[in-house]
Amino acid sequence: MTRSVERRFLAIVGITIFILVVPLFALFLSLATERASNELQQNLDILLAANAQALAKPLWDFDQESVEQITATIVSNGPVSRVNVKDISGGISVSMPALPKWPKNGLESITREIYYRAVEGPKHVGTITIYYSRIDMFSSLRQAEVMLIGIFMLAVIGVVGSAIIGNRLMVMKPLLKLTAAIEATRRLGSRHHVDWQSNDEIGRLARSFNAMQIKLEQEEGELRLAHRRSTDIYNTTPAMLFSLDEEDRITGVSEYWLLATGYQRHQVVGRKFIELVPSEARIAYQESKKTCAIADVLEATTQFVCADGTIMDILIAEASRKIEGAKDDLSLSVMTDVTALKQSEERNHRQAITDHLTGLRNRQGFETALDSEIAATDTAGEELACIFVDLDRFKWINDNLGHQAGDIVLCRFVERMNERLPKGAIAARLGGDEFAVLVRGQAIEPVATEISRALCDIFVDPMTIEGSTVRLSASIGIALYPRHAANAAELLQKSDMAMYSKKRDGKNGALLYNSEIQDHTRRRAEIEHDIEEGLAEDWFDAYFQPIVEVASGRTVGYEALMRLVHPERGVIPPAELICVAEETGAISRLGGQVLEKALSNLARLSAATGNHDAYLAVNFSPLQFDPSLPVRLAALTAHFGIAPHRIVIEITEATLLHDNPQIRTILDDFNRFGYRLALDDFGTGYSSLSYLNRFPVDIVKIDQSFIRSLTEDEEELRHKSRMLVEGITAISHKMECAVVAEGIETDEQRQILEEFGVDYGQGYLFARPQPLSALIEQANATPARLQKASAG
Repeated sequence: MTRSVERRFLAIVGITIFILVVPLFALFLSLATERASNELQQNLDILLAANAQALAKPLWDFDQESVEQITATIVSNGPVSRVNVKDISGGISVSMPALPKWPKNGLESITREIYYRAVEGPKHVGTITIYYSRIDMFSSLRQAEVMLIGIFMLAVIGVVGSAIIGNRLMVMKPLLKLTAAIEATRRLGSRHHVDWQSNDEIGRLARSFNAMQIKLEQEEGELRLAHRRSTDIYNTTPAMLFSLDEEDRITGVSEYWLLATGYQRHQVVGRKFIELVPSEARIAYQESKKTCAIADVLEATTQFVCADGTIMDILIAEASRKIEGAKDDLSLSVMTDVTALKQSEERNHRQAITDHLTGLRNRQGFETALDSEIAATDTAGEELACIFVDLDRFKWINDNLGHQAGDIVLCRFVERMNERLPKGAIAARLGGDEFAVLVRGQAIEPVATEISRALCDIFVDPMTIEGSTVRLSASIGIALYPRHAANAAELLQKSDMAMYSKKRDGKNGALLYNSEIQDHTRRRAEIEHDIEEGLAEDWFDAYFQPIVEVASGRTVGYEALMRLVHPERGVIPPAELICVAEETGAISRLGGQVLEKALSNLARLSAATGNHDAYLAVNFSPLQFDPSLPVRLAALTAHFGIAPHRIVIEITEATLLHDNPQIRTILDDFNRFGYRLALDDFGTGYSSLSYLNRFPVDIVKIDQSFIRSLTEDEEELRHKSRMLVEGITAISHKMECAVVAEGIETDEQRQILEEFGVDYGQGYLFARPQPLSALIEQANATPARLQKASAG
């Protein structure tokens, strides 16, 4: 320790000298060298100026002897090592001395031009060069400066020496005494003090150490006293304390333990604690003792038989039996009566698995019951039916009548459901308006079907909720274990699948799970996979169906229709794709990709045919309508160089139904960018006529169902359809809207529409939806057919 402390001190002193003294000494030498160099430079400049004037006349007269005399005079100057004099013609060249001594520090040179003052003015007659020795740091020092440096070094050495001596006397000496006292305390176990008196930090350290030693002596005494008191506290503390030896025999108990259990001390000391645990709980208690918790404290919950025979639930916290320095392994345990806590936990558990609104089991409770029922079903060799119930139109009640009304509906349904369930059935509310019922027995399918029918009958009569009459229905799915599922999760999943299949097929009824439902689910999964793979591999394309002028047959535009061109299964229709994409949320990515493909195809078709007037009608799902859609469409049309008026946005009543202000803002943005709007499937909704007045519609598309009815065999239907189409056309023209008829398949339909004044039409009569390549091929083939017709 002594060496390390002193070495660190010497290192600090050395580093300090290096940082402070060495730079100052170097600065001093640098300044002295610079001063000497400046003085030498001034002297040589004067010498050159004087001798250059003296050499001018001899060089002018070519008097070499005079030049040599002047040169010898210059060489005699102390700092000069060599002199060279030359005239401009080269006739005179004097260098002295002939064999100069070159200094170790190297040479510097100064050259000056020599001018002779003639009558006609100064004449350049030659040059003089002086070589002199370079000045180094130490050679430039004067005697006074050398003495100053010596005094400075002696002062530094004196300071360092004083610091080292002072450190040894004032720091190291008391430190060694302190170290000796600590070592003596460690080896001998007694408290030693440091004999050092001073008013500095070392003195305060010595006094603090001595005070610490005194305090430690006091604490040791207090610990001995505390040990005596702890023994007394063990017997008097108001806690059930007891001690066990390594064989689990009771070696001691506290007074409070005896009071709480009713035993006398002599009745329990020496007995094994396991003997006081009920026989049915002993195995579980012994298993729990094999695992120690954190910090080697065992916590176990078991039962305990009191002296009067009553049984209480206890929590035992047992300390580790490995006590350092003890001959025998003993444990100190605390026993706590948790009978009331266990009862409270049971109540909390029941609440955790219970739905607070209906009193049924919640999802957690249902899953626990489902596992138990499956185990019981396997044991009894029976069947288990899982009936999954979903209330139809329940969201409408919450949205329009409020959640309180929805809660009333749920409670009434549960009340009536309980009346219809057989004994032993387990009902649960899984969440929201979803319920499940478990029924176990032999040949359980008819029972489950009858229960489902009874649940559907609950909603035959409407419910009156807060003065409002509401009608609901139930979609129910049934799955049987082990016929349809091999485990609990699969049983619940397949009953859920059956319920959703019933909901898709029209709601209000029950459906037993079958393989077709699995096939439908698998088909839906395949469609999801096709959508994701199609988006990743760019399989989606925009097919164009021409829109023609009814009177002339001239193509005025196209409707872009999404198609998935699968590399193996060919072209896949869009109906299922769009439905699944809307459910999964992929419709935005799909629609964006198809929109970009449609605009690209329109630009390529316009370039190939030279027709830059035909418009393109594009459809958007209501889920795609967000505030950024008009800006994104404007960026795409600008990218492909398409005029905005050539783009028609087709919207359906589903998009406008709720008169959402955000939808209105988006439509106004479309109109502001110059895009036209078309109202698709006109006439099939509830209030289509009002849309012509409320929204900036440019084109009305009559639904194809009216067009097919124009040529129906039933006269009354045909007559009404013609009146509707003619009326829609007239109203639309009055509103300054163009009219497009969809689904024209016969020439008779076209002629009727022409008579009604319908502007445009589309359908299989004119063309089916086609890929871009087919449209370009047709456009290129048309001039050839015209030429053949002219030649004929």
